[in-house]
Amino acid sequence: MGLHNTSHPGKAGLEELVPSRYAVRIGEIDVLVISDGVLPLPTEMLGHNADPATRAAWLGDMFLPADAFDWSLNVVLVRTGDQTILIDAGLGLDPNLNLPRAGQLVKRLDSAGIDLASVTDVVLTHLHMDHIGGLVVDGVKDRLRPDLRIHVAAAEVKFWESPDFTHVHMPQGFPDALRATAKRFVEEYRSHLRQFDDQYEVAPGVVVHRTGGHTPGHSVVRLASGGDRLTFAGDAVFAVGFDHPDWYNGFEHDPEEAARVRVRLLTELAATGEQLVATHLPFPSVGRVAVDGDAFRWVPAFWDY
Repeated sequence: MGLHNTSHPGKAGLEELVPSRYAVRIGEIDVLVISDGVLPLPTEMLGHNADPATRAAWLGDMFLPADAFDWSLNVVLVRTGDQTILIDAGLGLDPNLNLPRAGQLVKRLDSAGIDLASVTDVVLTHLHMDHIGGLVVDGVKDRLRPDLRIHVAAAEVKFWESPDFTHVHMPQGFPDALRATAKRFVEEYRSHLRQFDDQYEVAPGVVVHRTGGHTPGHSVVRLASGGDRLTFAGDAVFAVGFDHPDWYNGFEHDPEEAARVRVRLLTELAATGEQLVATHLPFPSVGRVAVDGDAFRWVPAFWDY
């Protein structure tokens, strides 16, 4: 099944009435954005260095609740040549954190007619559990190819040997769950890891670049083909980051550097006009970036039916 056909629902039950996948074509590269679900998190996580009144005003302007709201959790599947590349893997299991509406990736790949055994490569933007958890769900590894290649920055693997949570601002329970999931993932998949320093070409026109900031090995994936370009930004950009790129997200291990990475990336995307997808932008998360005074403006793409 070609990815250009998979944006149309198949045998969906009532629980799948909300669209959960969206197809994009970048030159000769097929891209499928898949929703792994949503994460209900405190709104303070969007900008814990911001004045509470200013943060509340932004939430009000966006018609969002003041205390907590649902963060989208997006994953991307890329098909080019003879490679099928999964970029991030969603939450997987809920380690007692009350996140029951995420962890949908495997089910939604199945409903799209995509066999896990067809995945040749996985690219991980970083090793937070909402990006790797889908790979440690019981039974998933047995369905993957024995020669699967998993691409991740060497700095990221090194960081999780003894991670620093000094500068994060997470709800209780999250640091322990993040440590445990990263440790389990590396133990289970160490032989599959293909580590890179600064960048690596996974396939023609598919290049992963380390940015750092969010985590030391955080990376973005740049797609380019036939004059079209798209960047999957992982956790470099959150919804509030266009209006307030200097606000610190609670999951950033180096928030000052993360803010610098965000500004550089958004400035570049505004200049090139290329498409952007990010993990926690509202599904399907496809759009472009414009400069708006001293900040930026998110321009969602019109849905292509």
